[in-house]
Amino acid sequence: MEPQQESTAGGRKRRRRGGVGKRQKASSSSQQAPPPAPPSEAPSQPEKRRRKASEAAAIPKGRKPTSLLDKMRARLSGGHFRMLNEKLYTCSGQDAFDYFKNEPKLFDVYHAGYQEQMSQWPEKPVNVIINWLKSHNKSWTVADFGCGNAAVAKNVKNKVFSIDLVSDDPSVISCDMAHTPLEPSSVDVAIFCLSLMGTNFPSYLQEANRVLKPSGWLLIAEVRSRLDPNTGGADPDKFAEAISQLGFSLVSKDMNNKMFVLFYFRKKEKSKVVENIDWPQLKPCLYKRR
Repeated sequence: MEPQQESTAGGRKRRRRGGVGKRQKASSSSQQAPPPAPPSEAPSQPEKRRRKASEAAAIPKGRKPTSLLDKMRARLSGGHFRMLNEKLYTCSGQDAFDYFKNEPKLFDVYHAGYQEQMSQWPEKPVNVIINWLKSHNKSWTVADFGCGNAAVAKNVKNKVFSIDLVSDDPSVISCDMAHTPLEPSSVDVAIFCLSLMGTNFPSYLQEANRVLKPSGWLLIAEVRSRLDPNTGGADPDKFAEAISQLGFSLVSKDMNNKMFVLFYFRKKEKSKVVENIDWPQLKPCLYKRR
């Protein structure tokens, strides 16, 4: 029994000596100056990409502005858009042309707000029209009345005359849509994509009739509420009938989309235009003031 106790005691002593030795080494090493840190290396390109991706993922898409300044800017921008939108729906095309000609930057404000509104639509009518053009004759000449950012011209191979009130794009014709520089019977397709906004919108359609070739196409996309009699809008059948009296035949009418209505007309080969057409009043598409 005693040899085992001595062995155990010896073992404890050895363990204590070992522990003291480690403490002494740690103490002596702590007294020495630490080695200089190696120079930091710049992150590699893959690492930078990973960091950017993680940072982007941390910010949800379409997040609402959080700072007071961002909220104030968003409200101010939205207010400007609503004001300009109301003006376009409640004045003549010539008045709108003169107004934005004097203040061209306001047209950029309007289109920025317009694009924001369009981003909330599940389907955009301009994309439907673009796909329709792609499925037809690429040699057709197109007139895009109220072209906005000229999306049609940018996405089809056809020759496109892009027309709007104001533009800093030299390829866009700036004018009142009731009086364009296009030659009579010079285009195969005329487009009005959410652009029958003036109080004199029938004059825009008369201009489209003037520049269209016989058998040419007239495509009209309009906000659904403007053609809903139940909410104060025009009767879509009466609207189509008025355009027919201008010299067109209704080929088809697409009312499947909950946001817009799309009409496909074709100009008659020979027709006598009715002089006093009873045009229905299109309801202005106005936004509530906040």
